[in-house]
Order: sequence, then structure tokens, then C-alpha cells
Amino acid sequence: MEAAIQAKIDTWLNGNFDTATKEEIKKLQAQNPNELADAFYRNLEFGTGGLRGLMGVGTNRMNKYTVGMATQGYANYLKQSFPGEEVSVAIAHDCRNNSRFFAETTANVFAANGIKVYLYEELRPTPNLSFAIRHLKCKGGVVCTASHNPKEYNGYKAYWDDGSQLVPPHDKNVIKEVDKILSVDDVKWSGGEANIVLIGKDVDEVYFDMVKGLSIYPDVIAKHKDLGIVYTSIHGSGITMVPEVLKRFGFTNVHIVKEQMVPDGNFPTVVYPNPEESEAMSLGLKLAEKLDADILCGTDPDADRLAIGVKDSNGKWVLMNGNQTAVLAFNYLMEARRAKGIAQSNDMVVTTIVTTPMIDAIAAGNHVACYRVLTGFKWIAEMIRLKAGKENYIIGGEESFGLMIGDKVRDKDGVSAVALLCEMAAYEKDKGRSLYEKMIDLYVQYGFYKEHLISITKKGMDGQQQIAAMMESYRNNPPKMINGSTVVKLLDYELQKGTNPQTGEQWTIELPKSNVLQFILADGSSISARPSGTEPKIKFYFSVNTKLNSAAEFDKVNKELDDKIKAVIEDMKL
Repeated sequence: MEAAIQAKIDTWLNGNFDTATKEEIKKLQAQNPNELADAFYRNLEFGTGGLRGLMGVGTNRMNKYTVGMATQGYANYLKQSFPGEEVSVAIAHDCRNNSRFFAETTANVFAANGIKVYLYEELRPTPNLSFAIRHLKCKGGVVCTASHNPKEYNGYKAYWDDGSQLVPPHDKNVIKEVDKILSVDDVKWSGGEANIVLIGKDVDEVYFDMVKGLSIYPDVIAKHKDLGIVYTSIHGSGITMVPEVLKRFGFTNVHIVKEQMVPDGNFPTVVYPNPEESEAMSLGLKLAEKLDADILCGTDPDADRLAIGVKDSNGKWVLMNGNQTAVLAFNYLMEARRAKGIAQSNDMVVTTIVTTPMIDAIAAGNHVACYRVLTGFKWIAEMIRLKAGKENYIIGGEESFGLMIGDKVRDKDGVSAVALLCEMAAYEKDKGRSLYEKMIDLYVQYGFYKEHLISITKKGMDGQQQIAAMMESYRNNPPKMINGSTVVKLLDYELQKGTNPQTGEQWTIELPKSNVLQFILADGSSISARPSGTEPKIKFYFSVNTKLNSAAEFDKVNKELDDKIKAVIEDMKL
């Protein structure tokens, strides 16, 4: 065992840690020294979004002590930021194993620091936490969740007073304060229990009213209240809110996937509790097919992401990808608002740099401003702040199955998104078509855009170094041509620099630094490379497009675009 790692282990064995923790360390020493080394070789990093990692003992794991130390640093920063004011926070958690324990640990540390805590009495979706911060006028908040990660993980997302996750300068400043907490003895663990207030149904009612207010065509819902809806919460927190929201919208024919309706951090029916994965949605697809439903909706464990399934032109059930879902939602909000006469001349929509360019085309067609920000809903929330009082935000979203409708929640919200997608399905049914057919109509109108994502995982202690080396290679030796098409723009968001390799022209990218590279090709294709901020992964996003003359040509052109993406991937040797 390396000396530095052993020193950390000795600190835990001899320090103010509970007996169970010390016994687990001794057990690992005897039975699995490699796992013990991995648990202590570094400190679990408090990144710009908070913590996320495997649960267990050690400095590199999610446990009472790493959560407590992070909370102490965050509490210190909140008190510095709001001197002389009452500081309050809201705290929520999802269904994961230990999420309630981590939420209560977080609440106790905040409370012991003299901070008022609004703690949800039981599990709630992440968007409810964002909403509660704004509704209760809190200075910050925390939700304990690892989103769609495997069951062994948990996490801790930190929020600011506007209900969004931390952005500059607060993200880096909180990290500095967390890094100052060098020992569990620096943490105030208890003594402020009187500062904790339990919340639940009272805040839920206000949230329900807010979501109901997003509806544009309640009359169409009334006409198609028996729309066949299948919903799965994939063992997560969505079950606490989604069925009730659909009921309040007026839908009466909602079927829950019973095998996945009970919250369970072991996620017994799936490999990954991620609605992006077809395997996680397979039980929902079976039920939707059996019932001949109109739409299938699924949310992840903390219900901030959603996926939908619909019948294709041949009556076969298919899952829409995140880009398609975003296109449908963005188009509906812009189209419906205009048709209803409620569109404003200063309406705006916001998406991210790796999301389909089709959204820009739709926004232009509807004379709505469209802004692109870095990946992550905190950047969409920041754009709302920057444009407040000047432009009217209506929807934001990105390719990773996330939508943020209206500005009352400042994070992606799978609950309101399910309601809106079901309203859209009712609206299209009233027009005699499905959401799938609407998607094809949009391709004919705006161009056929097709996207694909590849995630490459590099495990182990050197995984991050391998990913860094891959990015450095692309940065220093960028391709001049990909799949026979010239690279006309190289966008380096880390260096905040754009370059035209053909002319040598350069320009500044007016966005915060982010380790993302984009190659824009002469034929309109784009490829983006982006390392994950929470996992040892690098993601490659591909987007190609062409004209679609009619719905009858869809299958033929769809295959052509698939083949084009495959050719790009082969040319890049991925």
C-alpha cells in the first residue's frame, strides 16, 4: 500500500469515525486490499455540480463523512455570501439506497451551522427541489441523487438561490471552501435540530398548480381525456408526482408499469435505471403494446429526465431519442403559442452546444430567438437570468432527455415534461396523426436531422488520463477532413476559440470554458467530443442532415443518414 494511501486509512482507523466504518476498513484490509486502495487513493472530488461516486467507506466514496465535510464547506460559503441575512436551504432526495440518510446528514450539518432547513419528509423528484428553493426563497439547496447511474452510486447536487445548480463564481468558490475542510472534526454534526422544518404536500400543491398552468390546450385534453398513457417511474421518485400531474391535467386513462412503480434503490428490473436505455423501458413498451396505448413515458430515479415511446408508421412501438423529444416539445411550444395568440415578440428558447441544430431551424421558422449554451441546465438557467426583463423564456432542453418548460423550475423537469408530451400526443391525435408522424412532418418542413451518440468508458485509476490524452490529440492535431467533407470550423470551448482551418480566420467563443471540441463540416455535419464531468467517459456526438422531400421518402433517407453516421465513425476510427 502506498504511504499516502495508508496514511489516510490510518486517519480513519484512529479518528472520530464510527465503529461500523472502522470494522469495514479492517474487513477490506483482510479481504480486498485493492478495493481499499481505490476507496482511499484520492478524495471524492466536489466538482462544479457537487459529489457523485460509489457508496462505501473511504475518502473516495459517498458516505456520511464525505457528505458531511462537503456540507460544512457549502454552509460556510452560504454564510459568507449572505452576511446579516437569515440563510435557509431546501433538501430533497430520491429513491437510492442511503439517499434519505445522506439527506438527513446534510440537514443536520446545515442546521448545526445555524441555517434553517426545509427538508422534504419523503422522496421527491429533483425538479421539486429546484422549485422549493424558489418558492420558499431559500439561499441554496441540495438533492441527494446519482440521477441515472447504477445502483452502487449516490450523489449530492448543490443549488443556488435561483433554483439552479452552481455556476461561476459560486461553483469554484464552494469548491474552495469544501477543500478547506480537512478533517471530520471540522464538521458541526449536530445541535441545530430545531432549525429543521419538514415540508411535503404544502409545497407539492403549489408545484401542481404551476405545472397545470403550463398547459396550452386544456380543451383538447378534455376532448381526448381517454388518451392511452403508459408511465413507468423505473423504481424512482417520479411515482410521487407524475400520476397526480396527469390526473390534474385531465387524463383518465393512465396505466402505471406495476413491476417498476415501487421506489427501490436496487432497481431490481433493470441493469441501468436510465430511460435513455431501451432495456430500462422494455416493460413499459410491452404494456403499451398490450394496451395499444397512444404514448409511453418513463422517468429516471430522480425524475428530471424523461423518455417517450410512440408507434411508428407501421404500428411498431419505438423509443424517441432525446433530440427528437426536444424537437417535438420546442416546436409545440412555439407553434401552439403562436396559434393561441399568446406568443410574444421577445420569446426565446435555449438549448446546448451538443443538441440538434434542428432546434435553431424551427426557432428561425417561428421568429423566436434561440440561444446555445454549454451542456447542463445550470447554463440554461443562467441564460434566463441574463435575459430577465428583456426576453421571455418559454422552453429549454438538451439531447440528454431533459426539458425545462417555463421558468419556475431552473433544472430539467421530467414531471412537467411528461404532462406536456401527453398534451402534445392529445393535440396531434385531435389532428388525426401520431407524434411519430408529426416528427416526420417536421423533417419535411425543416430538414431531416439525425443524431447519434457514442460513449467510451475508460475505467481504473488511469481512465481520466487516457481520456485527457485523447482530447489533447484532437486539440493538437485536428482532422482537416472527415468522411470526405472538409472541416470548415474547429470550435475549442476550452480555449474559447473558433478557427476556420481553410482560411485561418479565428474568433472568440463567448461562453465559459469547457473541455469540448466541435468539428463543423462543409456538408453541414458536426462532431463534438466531450469528456464527462462525473464519470470516466468521453462522449462523441454526431449530427448529420439532408433534405426530406416527402414523408414517403422517410425510410430511404433515414437509412442514408444512418450510413453516413457509420461512415463518419469509421473514418474517425472510434
